[in-house]
Amino acid sequence: MKVVLFVRRPALFAVAAALLAASSATAAAAPGGEFGWPLRPRPAVERRFDRPAQNWLPGHRGVDLAGSPGQTVLAAGAGIVVFAGEVADKPVVSIDHPGGLRTTYEPVRARVSVGARVARGTPIGTLKEGHPECAAPACLHWGLRREAGRRGRFEYLDPLGLLHVAPLRLEPVGPIA
Repeated sequence: MKVVLFVRRPALFAVAAALLAASSATAAAAPGGEFGWPLRPRPAVERRFDRPAQNWLPGHRGVDLAGSPGQTVLAAGAGIVVFAGEVADKPVVSIDHPGGLRTTYEPVRARVSVGARVARGTPIGTLKEGHPECAAPACLHWGLRREAGRRGRFEYLDPLGLLHVAPLRLEPVGPIA
């Protein structure tokens, strides 16, 4: 969202700042507010998403979020648990969301079972140490894919896009009198 403020008088600056704060809160509660961070407090992003050119080629199919062993992992959005088990000796939880989206969380010891309905912020498990590509004591690998992407195949997406956390930039439109 691009916000442009026309402020002609210094007294109006306080009003403009209040409106800007209110619009930021509204944007967070708007449709983009359907998803939230899977760790609290807001974690540092240790490794960013790197979309593979093809699904079978190298890339980083999610983001790594810094956490601590035993930390509670939350459902990023409302959905249905479709997997809670082990993949290649790593504990994994996957949740299907409306619109054909699926989020995946690893390494997470599940507190939920397949078929469970979860809301945004529902505890789904605890973070386990053992993500060697991450410098933090424990890292949550959080992935996202769209089930019916191009040509009917699933497509990997950047889960940070669910959060709508793009920085807000104010641009001057002319001299302030």
